[in-house]
Amino acid sequence: MSQTQPPQSERPRAEKRGPRLALPLRNSRLGRLILFLNAVGLLVLTIGSLVLNEFRQGLIDTQKEALTSQAELMGEVIAYAATDGVPVPQLDVGSAIFVLSRFIPREQRARLFDAEGHLVSDSYTVSEGVDVRDLPPIPEDGDNRLAHDKHFERAREALSLEVEQALTGREVATVRYNERGERVVSVSVPLKRVKAVLGVLTIEAGDVDKIVAAQRWAMLPFILVAVGTSIFSSLVLHWLVSRPIHRLSAAADHVRMQKSRAISLPDLEARKDEIGTLARSLESMTDTLSRRMDEIDRFAADVSHEIKNPLTSIRSALETLDLVKDDKSKLRLLNVVKQDVHRLDRLITDISNASRLDAELSRDAPKPVDVPALLEDIISLYQHMPAESGAPVIFNRTALKDGVRVNGREGPLGQVFRNLIDNARSFSPEDGSVRINLSHSDMAQKPALLISVEDDGPGIPPDNLETVFQRFYTSRPKGTSFGRNSGLGLSISRQIVEAHNGRIWAENRLDDTGEITGARFVICLPLLGGPTRK
Repeated sequence: MSQTQPPQSERPRAEKRGPRLALPLRNSRLGRLILFLNAVGLLVLTIGSLVLNEFRQGLIDTQKEALTSQAELMGEVIAYAATDGVPVPQLDVGSAIFVLSRFIPREQRARLFDAEGHLVSDSYTVSEGVDVRDLPPIPEDGDNRLAHDKHFERAREALSLEVEQALTGREVATVRYNERGERVVSVSVPLKRVKAVLGVLTIEAGDVDKIVAAQRWAMLPFILVAVGTSIFSSLVLHWLVSRPIHRLSAAADHVRMQKSRAISLPDLEARKDEIGTLARSLESMTDTLSRRMDEIDRFAADVSHEIKNPLTSIRSALETLDLVKDDKSKLRLLNVVKQDVHRLDRLITDISNASRLDAELSRDAPKPVDVPALLEDIISLYQHMPAESGAPVIFNRTALKDGVRVNGREGPLGQVFRNLIDNARSFSPEDGSVRINLSHSDMAQKPALLISVEDDGPGIPPDNLETVFQRFYTSRPKGTSFGRNSGLGLSISRQIVEAHNGRIWAENRLDDTGEITGARFVICLPLLGGPTRK
């Protein structure tokens, strides 16, 4: 027999490769959009904070340098003009106060301390200018007064510590709080004559809080931009994500309430992001469910029609049985009833198998199946049947070695083979046979196994080569027994084979003159691994 090849147009497509590993946001447009919008607001705020913090620190450092230079210059002038005494130098307090009152700007405060750290002069008292500031509120209760006194004492202690450090002979530049609770930049330099420390000059500028306040106001645009970006991103996400998901949820509820059979949201399906994918998946799912419901309705109608036929025949025979007096006629009617009962039993069995098929295929996980071994087990049952039960079954596997496996389910595949063998035996004449052949083929450039089941019957009309796989198709040529087939066997077989990524088709066997000598059903299943040939 020549090797049978599957029709080119009916060959299954090659299996697609699994998805490659990718970054979490590589294929997520919404994920990238969410990350971008949230990062923009955070980036604006971060840049603003970094820029302003660096600017504030730079201003404070610049002010420290300026006050240090000013304090060093004034310290040298005071040490030169307001010190006397040989060999022990002393600080002339009067001259020092005079110099201090002439050189200190109004926005700064200078204080002069002697060698023991006692305050001898304050620019606020010796300057001709008037310091105009709002006085702090008067503490009304004991707790507020106590807190004010502690604050004042803390400022004095910080100043005393700064002066003590300067009396050791080194310059001190720091940021501290004064008696008013204001943050000030303070520089203390020792007044030296030769190597002796005669006192300390402290200069402080109290505009640090103004600088900080100005920086805070300067940071306000960055904050407003960040807040605006966050609000805008929230609105965009609501419009692009939350609102479409709500629409999909409402559409799903609409389907659930049986107001429609499918979800259709064209504006969402046209999107190229995950929402569009979800909308298309939901529409495909509901369309599939709708088609499945239609198939169930048609199946129920077909079942009702097919069951009514034998029931009507049985009822008619039973009603006629009481009117017939001839024993031969009664026996003929009883044979009709018996045949219809047998047909009804076969029909109900096949309907039950067809209704459970989807559940069984989804519940049973595929695994490697040795097809030649499975066929040998099935054929051995037919070989032990009596000769009068039907045509013999012959198995030809000479082209294959052992271990030819497919990925499938042994039970359903066995049901397919039994259906095809029973169908072939029912059409074969008494002197005919049923032959099962195994061979190799390439299904979409992938190794495949071909299983063909041949008979010596009248064949199949060319117009019905595809129709025979429809449910309840039972058109049989003259001379063959009626009622032995339900018309579901081939339909069930095709459903099982396609669930295994294979194909099944029917064709006629022809002799040299072109005459039909029988029918052939061919199954093509993808192999696990490469082909095994002798």
